[in-house]
Amino acid sequence: MPITIAIVEDDADICEDLVQIIEAAPDFACLCACRNAESAFRKIPTNPPDIIIMDIQLPDASGIECTAKLKRLLPDVEIMMYTVSDNTEQILKALKAGATGYLLKGTPPAELIQALREIKNEGVPMSSEVARKMVCSFHRSASGNDRPQVLTDREEDVLKLLVEGFLSKEIAARLSINVQTVNYHLKQIYQKYHVRSRTEAAIKYLTQVRSIGPNS
Repeated sequence: MPITIAIVEDDADICEDLVQIIEAAPDFACLCACRNAESAFRKIPTNPPDIIIMDIQLPDASGIECTAKLKRLLPDVEIMMYTVSDNTEQILKALKAGATGYLLKGTPPAELIQALREIKNEGVPMSSEVARKMVCSFHRSASGNDRPQVLTDREEDVLKLLVEGFLSKEIAARLSINVQTVNYHLKQIYQKYHVRSRTEAAIKYLTQVRSIGPNS
């Protein structure tokens, strides 16, 4: 079965490019392309895809608001933001609204397709520029005595790599441990954070460290 995609993008040229990229991949199928939030709310729930590609700037609503509403209607559908904005606050708001990944426009087609496959496999893909902003945010807000103490150092290493979009086998290679050990750490993280998925864990970590400022 192909991975099914819906697109929510107001720019006609970008929307058409996305349709062509999706249709060119043999294991993907584009179910619909919506140019605004109203169209998305009308079309997508009647034929839910596996993944929605979502722009942030829509003519009739924020893509973040659209994401939140669609996730309430379709909790099992994954949503990947696809935007020009690399603003840290918008990234966090999008993830809190229910987005699973965050790519910047201009991402090469092959990387876009790979990101969609990662989402399908429970990854949390982000453009390298976005991932760097998140890491910088960690360093600024989780330093010294203000660093969250809930996770062990190794658990935090695993979760930071997960937030950057790495899969379990890639995390294992980077940390020189085996996949079973990565999965054990993930299980411990889920229990400590009271979550059931990688995306929920990533969102909770991002919001936790972001809320701790140098004067807390």
